[in-house]
Amino acid sequence: MISLESTPVARQGIDREIDGALSRLQRRATTLGDGARYLASAIRRATEGGKRFRPLLVVSAFETLYGDDEHRIGVYQVAAAFELLHTAFVIHDDVIDHDTERRGVPNIGGEFRQRGLLKGADADGSALLGDAAAILAGDLLLHEAGRMIALAQLPDRMRQPLLEMLDDAVLISAMGELSDVEHAVSSGEIDSEAVLRTTRDKTAAYSFSAPLQAGALIAGAPSPSIYALERFGQRLGLAYQLVDDLIGAFGSSAVSGKEEGCDLREAKKTHLISLARKTPKWPEVSEALAQAHTGPIAVRAAQEALSESGARAELECLILDTLEEALIIVDSSTVPAACQEMLRDLVKAVQERIP
Repeated sequence: MISLESTPVARQGIDREIDGALSRLQRRATTLGDGARYLASAIRRATEGGKRFRPLLVVSAFETLYGDDEHRIGVYQVAAAFELLHTAFVIHDDVIDHDTERRGVPNIGGEFRQRGLLKGADADGSALLGDAAAILAGDLLLHEAGRMIALAQLPDRMRQPLLEMLDDAVLISAMGELSDVEHAVSSGEIDSEAVLRTTRDKTAAYSFSAPLQAGALIAGAPSPSIYALERFGQRLGLAYQLVDDLIGAFGSSAVSGKEEGCDLREAKKTHLISLARKTPKWPEVSEALAQAHTGPIAVRAAQEALSESGARAELECLILDTLEEALIIVDSSTVPAACQEMLRDLVKAVQERIP
């Protein structure tokens, strides 16, 4: 994930609101049984260790657009909601991908699988418990994100548009994830534009556009500025996810948090693969990809085939073009210089992630 500069005050304010929401959940779970208490604790563990980029993006937009200090607590609450939303999506994504670990440690599904085994469940029973716990944890966090925005210490006139931003972010991201799974299970060739659209929808709205727009709205920015931030977020989010596709195919395990070449091992139909399909080298690439699940040597062979096909270079060009489009939006906008500088730094950070 990319980092974002912040003042200690901003980070402390965001952390305080996140901690308050999680503490509330733990208090309410206290009387609901051992499983409920364990789930609330697991949810807290799932939120730890992240860079909390999305909430910092909300605050950065608010500050660089010179928001009124009387809304600072409210902006921290909205920012915290976006972190809980992100954690919910991550938890649900692990269920979809059948992952039981994240960054080398058990995720919520993994923790509850172990809990099931300790209670005498067989493998199927423990897997059922793990998936159920993870789905319910994500549901609770989605609810809490909406609740935090609905109750944020902000003027009533801001509440509905903020909830609409959250609504759009959840809907677009969910449908993007559904399309991604549909592409993965389809036997035929997937239209490259459809893959590109799915790539954008999975990440851009909830990670970039909505946080930027939320911070701008709370700052009282005019509609043209909010619209510019929405379009900027769409382009930056697409570029970010395309870089993730490169990392999933070519990045080290230290960068991806998974095995090297994880997307190749799992035969994910990313835009990189769509580009390779259009090249004369596709038969060789296809043959190499079919063996990628067998181990590191096969992964490296698939990586070499993709590079030799020209698909990797073409995807890198697409990423750079998309980032250039984001910069054009910044240059043509009327947002203050401080905000423009922050947005340019984001573009630079995404570009630096290219493996």
